[in-house]
Amino acid sequence: MLSPQDIDRIIEMAWEDRTPFDAILTQFGLTEQETIALMRNELLPKNWRKWRERVHQCDTKHAKKRNEDIDRFKCTRQKGISKNRVSKR
Repeated sequence: MLSPQDIDRIIEMAWEDRTPFDAILTQFGLTEQETIALMRNELLPKNWRKWRERVHQCDTKHAKKRNEDIDRFKCTRQKGISKNRVSKR
């Protein structure tokens, strides 16, 4: 069972263009299809459609479509995240 904090973090990761579904699988054990189902249940219909359109257009969300030079789960410029809060520099 996922905590509300875990669900918030999964949603945040799913919206990030550079975070692949493999990162969500590694950290939370949710497959791509389970992540899609979670997003459908948690987002408003309008936001769900925006997210699905964005994911379909984003090659970095799928490991097989990613440029092989990218071997990290997040952007190097992304702020550190701890306990679902963005840390200040």
